[in-house]
Parts: sequence; structure tokens; C-alpha cells
Amino acid sequence: MPEIRLENITKRFGKALAVDNLSMTIKDGEFVSLLGPSGCGKTTTLRMIAGLETPTEGEIYIDDRCVFSSKNAIDISPDKRDVGFLFQNYALWPHMTVYKNISFGLENMKWDKKDIEKRVHELVKMLKIEEFLERYPSELSGGQQQRVAIARTLSTGPKVLFMDEPLSNLDAKLRMEMRTELKRLHLETSATFVYVTHDQLEAMTLSTKICLLKEGLLQQYQPPLDVYRNPSNYFVADFVGAPNINIIEVDGSMVNIDEVKLVNKSINLLFSPLSKVVSVSENQKLLLGIRPEDILIKEDGDFEAEVYSTLPSGMETIVKLKIKDIVLTSVVFGDVDFEIGKIIKISFPKDRYILFDKESEIQLASGKLS
Repeated sequence: MPEIRLENITKRFGKALAVDNLSMTIKDGEFVSLLGPSGCGKTTTLRMIAGLETPTEGEIYIDDRCVFSSKNAIDISPDKRDVGFLFQNYALWPHMTVYKNISFGLENMKWDKKDIEKRVHELVKMLKIEEFLERYPSELSGGQQQRVAIARTLSTGPKVLFMDEPLSNLDAKLRMEMRTELKRLHLETSATFVYVTHDQLEAMTLSTKICLLKEGLLQQYQPPLDVYRNPSNYFVADFVGAPNINIIEVDGSMVNIDEVKLVNKSINLLFSPLSKVVSVSENQKLLLGIRPEDILIKEDGDFEAEVYSTLPSGMETIVKLKIKDIVLTSVVFGDVDFEIGKIIKISFPKDRYILFDKESEIQLASGKLS
């Protein structure tokens, strides 16, 4: 499987900057999700790698072969880049059976009839759609159509499989099932997957790495749990995670070489950095990030809070907690519930609370609270 390398890729549409000087490497066999809000440049990036969109500047390499270079006037056509593209609407031929949809590309490549038959049966068995070979797309469910589209894309043996929000047309239950199938498919094929999504849960559960974009700029490119635990800035912290991270605006001051006093009109805390050395100026404006699962509700907690609302779902309960003027979100696992208006106690026992500079929104450190 090939390595994909983007070097200083920029894409402009008139005066609008869609992708801004993007450099990244997608290694052999990785499952990389291009993640971000609408208009951040993720689909444009995917289309540029595939050859469906021409970059304004930069270079793209697939398997050490330059497929685009603005400097050297190289632009290899999509059909010669050896990639497969799975579209959001699946784009199946409505007048062809499942078998014909999958075999179509192989017939165009002049494969022998027996080899085509063997390849089609390998794919339908792997994707569990053997019984649908003689059906037409209109006779299939959304999930079945998607599996046919995947089989058709894989049939020609592309080195890279590109997917542009392929699950967005499915209902929630089917999306979950197809995530499982896609992850299994990636493992079985050992192919390189590049996947566009705006759904952070999808990116977290499927990817080996997440490339998070904002307004065409790369924010962070790391494995999902690294992005979650150690966000590079406030945008990353707020975008990744459900429920969202709690953010408290505080004034910070150094009280020791390795401790920062955090002052807010509703709560005062002491932050001990663990990930790096931190130095803040007197009363520097900071943002404190606290993940919902890192707020512990316990009888001997350190702070009093009022139960503002609860959202029990069986597996977990999302609890909104009010400390004076601050409302925090906590997650309690299990089928528990709390009385609204009740005063309870909470504590912050973990060591991965995150401190950001308010002006730049860059992460300063992660650490403990007391």
C-alpha cells in the first residue's frame, strides 16, 4: 500500500482560501479521517489528493510518485492515480444488478470472465451481500447499497480508498453498524483509507489518525485519543468530545514555580502543570478545560454544586451542575439519576485538566486541580 504525502498544498477559489498551506503524510495502511465543520476544506483536500480538484500551489505524492506539482506543472489524471472513490450518494448504476455494478470496472479493464466472477464473489462474501447479486439498487436498503458501492470501489484493487461522508444518508442504528463494517474492512484489506466526515464520533471510532481542519488550516494531526486527551488548542478541545468539554474563564497567576492560581467569581482552583513548564503573567486571561467524565460526584467531594438538570439514558446520565454562576456538564456511568435542585458534592480527581491562553487559544499545559 502507498504512502500519501502533501507538501504545502494551497487551494483558492477566487479570493476565497479553501486550504491553506497544508502539509501531512498518510502512511501505508492508515485510516485517516479529515474532520472539521462545514467549509473547513476537508472535501476539497480529499478531491485534490484524488485528482478531482487542482491545487493552486504545492505538491502531492502517492507511493513516492509525484501526481501533482504546481512548480513542475505535473497533474496526473484521477484514473492514473490508482485510487478508489466512494461518494456520499453511492452513485450506483440503477439499471444494473449488484453483480454488474461490481463487475463493471473489471470489464472495462478487460479482465477474463472467470477472474471477474471470482473477484466479485470474494467481495460480496467479505461484505456479506452474496444474496443480493441479482437485485437492482432500488431493491436494496441504504446500508446494502453502501456495501455494494464499497465492493465496486474495491473491485479494481485501488491502492487507496477515498470516502466522502459515506454514512451521512443512513439512520443512526445503521450508521453504527456500518462503522463496525468499515473498521473490519480496513483491517481485512490493509488498504489506506482517507475518510471525510464532520462527525467527530465517527472520526474517533474509525481512525488511526485524525486530521482536524478549521478554515483550511490544519489544527492537529494525531491518533484520536491523543487529539482527545491532549488538544493543541481550544478549537480542537471544543470540537472533539461528546458531551462537549467544559470551559471556565479564569484569571491566572503564578503562586509557586510549578503552580498556577486560577480565580473566577464562582470558584477558585490551584492548577499543577504536568505536561510542561508553564509561566503566566499576573491575572493573565486563561481558559480551563474540564472533560465531563473528569468531574466526580461523591459525598466527600471538595465543592458544593446544585443539580441543574439530568439526562439519564440507561448506560449513562449526563448531569448539569451549577456552582454559583458556572454550569458544568458531568457524566455518570450506569443507570443512575439525580433530583433536580439537590445540593451535592463534586471533586476533580484526575490529572488531565487543560489550560489554554484565552487570547491565542493555544494549550499551555495539562495537569491536576486542587
